[in-house]
Amino acid sequence: MHVLLVEDDAVLADGISRILKGYGMVVDVTSNGSEADAILKRSELAVVVLDIGLPGIDGFEVVRRLRARGSNVPVLLLTARDAVEDRVRGLELGADDYLVKPFAAPELAARIRALVRRSSPRPAELQMMGLSLDMHAKRARVNGNVVELSAREWAVLEYLLQQASRVVSKEQILDAILPWGEEITLNAVEVYVSRIRIKIAGAGIAIRTIRGFGYMLEASKE
Repeated sequence: MHVLLVEDDAVLADGISRILKGYGMVVDVTSNGSEADAILKRSELAVVVLDIGLPGIDGFEVVRRLRARGSNVPVLLLTARDAVEDRVRGLELGADDYLVKPFAAPELAARIRALVRRSSPRPAELQMMGLSLDMHAKRARVNGNVVELSAREWAVLEYLLQQASRVVSKEQILDAILPWGEEITLNAVEVYVSRIRIKIAGAGIAIRTIRGFGYMLEASKE
């Protein structure tokens, strides 16, 4: 996930960049609105995290120019301004979401992922080896046979399949499957993974535990 962060506070920009990289995102950083506009003219990005008060041109003008060019890249406005008129103006110019400083790191990451999900077409089916997930019917099959999954098990398996061959932490799994404000323990992730392993046995897939890091779904070597 390639993110352009436009923030003129160097300390804050460094902190946000580290946060997003910790969630597995690729982050480019600029502090100038005019430079951001130039980057957006030539680069394909997943999402833009954009401060309003910038040198050069402000964030509102960056959004206006972006939409005038016909670009649909998602934009999250990130600013200390909490006036309703600023939020309304940003959204009417074409921003997709608005987050007021200070903010919680998990919420920022969750909002970015939500914007990317909404802007990307969802496949009708996810498939690997003998496992297939019907994304519309929310139905899992192993070698053609329907497997019953709870809503949480489905969400965990879907995320692991989307991240196949990548190591993901328990925290990343929780951030991906939980609505904002809802909490469950990390031990619950272990329970869901354990149940999923049993239910997808025979699909030719293994969910490996990478000690100290998390889990990785991959084709079974057996």
